[in-house]
Amino acid sequence: MANLGRRASYNFLYAFHFLMLVQLKAFCYQYKVGDLDAWGIPTAANPNVYTTWPKAHIFKIGDSLLFLYPPSQDSVIQVTAESYNICNLKNPILYMNNGNSLFNITSTGEFYFTSGEPGHCQKGQKLHVSLPGNGSSIAYSPSYGPASALPESAPSYPTVFGSIPTGSHSSSLQRFSCFLASFIGLAIWAVINGCV
Repeated sequence: MANLGRRASYNFLYAFHFLMLVQLKAFCYQYKVGDLDAWGIPTAANPNVYTTWPKAHIFKIGDSLLFLYPPSQDSVIQVTAESYNICNLKNPILYMNNGNSLFNITSTGEFYFTSGEPGHCQKGQKLHVSLPGNGSSIAYSPSYGPASALPESAPSYPTVFGSIPTGSHSSSLQRFSCFLASFIGLAIWAVINGCV
C-alpha cells in the first residue's frame, strides 16, 4: 500500500514539473490586429486604429499577429520599408489572402504590412512593427502630415511566416521561474521520500 502512495506522489511530482515547463514555454501571445476592429480601411469612428493599436501592446519574438478580414474584399501583404512608405503593392515579401492570416514574429527587425487591395494603403490601412535587437517591441503606424515619412533605407526581410521558435535568450523572469519550479519540485521530492 505504501508503494501505491509513493507512486501517486511521483505522478503528482511529474505532473507538477510538466506544468512548470509548459508555463515557461507559454509566454507567446497572439494579437488580433486592431483588436475589436477587423483588418480593413480605418473607419470615420476610429480613423487612427493602426496608429493607436500597436502602442497598446508589447510584442516579442514568438508572438503572432492575426489579421481578420473578408477574403473576398481584402488581403495582407508584408512589404519593405520603401514599399510601405509609398504604398507600393508590387513584389510583396509575403502575401496572405485567406481572411484569417497569421504572421509569426520569429526574429527581431522591422515588419511592414499593408492591405493588398489597391487604394487601401493610401487610406491608412498599413501597420509597422519594430522589434529591436533586444526582442521587445516598438510599433508604428502611419501618422498624418509631413513628419510621417519613415527612413528610406531598410533591408529586405525573408519570409518569416512559419512555426514559432523557441527564444534564443531568456529573461530573468524565465530564469527565476525555472529556478523556483526546480526548488519546489526538489522540496516536494524531499517530503515524499521522507528526507525532511
